[in-house]
Amino acid sequence: MYQKQIEQLVILQHLDQEILVLEKELEQAPKELAELEGRHQEGLDQQNQVIEKIDFLNAQKKRLAAEIEEDGLKIKKSKNKLMMASNTREYHAMMREMDNMEKLNRLREEEHTTLTEELSRQEEILVELKAGGADLAAELEAKRESLDKRLEKARQTLAELNKNRLAAGKIIPPPIQARYEFIRSRLRTPVIVAVTGGICTGCNISIPPQTYNELQRGKQIHSCPNCQRIIYWEQHLPEAAAEQAERAKKPESKAAKTKEEAAEAVTEGAEA
Repeated sequence: MYQKQIEQLVILQHLDQEILVLEKELEQAPKELAELEGRHQEGLDQQNQVIEKIDFLNAQKKRLAAEIEEDGLKIKKSKNKLMMASNTREYHAMMREMDNMEKLNRLREEEHTTLTEELSRQEEILVELKAGGADLAAELEAKRESLDKRLEKARQTLAELNKNRLAAGKIIPPPIQARYEFIRSRLRTPVIVAVTGGICTGCNISIPPQTYNELQRGKQIHSCPNCQRIIYWEQHLPEAAAEQAERAKKPESKAAKTKEEAAEAVTEGAEA
């Protein structure tokens, strides 16, 4: 009975570790999409700003062109009137007026040229932004499709793991499972660890000799008096102990046991 219970506890822990990985993925994946959507929206906002600037420059350019044309007509009329000046004073006055209008028109033409150059520059920027926006939109669409598939697969796997977890839990006596859940809520994984050479591999501290002897007999579930993790003698579950040791070397790696193996073990436990 002890052997089967500790085996199911280890299986339960494997399932919980897989569930944790999937839950993190389900939480993180939408954030990746949101980041890409934010970049895409930022690009659209930049495009709108450039479009507004182009509209403003076009309006300014149109206004200047009209003023240049209007003053050009005035200058032409003034030249015609100049021939009709009745005296020198009137002639010089008309000349000064023409000079002022021509000077103003030259300034407007320079401004018109500057506006044309800036307009061309902004239009080039808009072309680049639209090209980048199109690429980002395509990437965003592909990301959405990929994310939908990833999330759907993750949800299906999560549902299956939760089903297997429920099956594993039925084999474990409620008080023992309650103890496991209590410890898991307070300590980082793993919470079910092997004892090797009298040392708890969860906290790397020796357990009392009497506890170690009782653990080797395999009559009941024990907890480490130091870290409170559930412990088992490595010889009772050598594969699980070896896997735990491997995990300790690679703390970020996923569980070596797949959900299919866990499901098979749960089924075997239920049949037993």
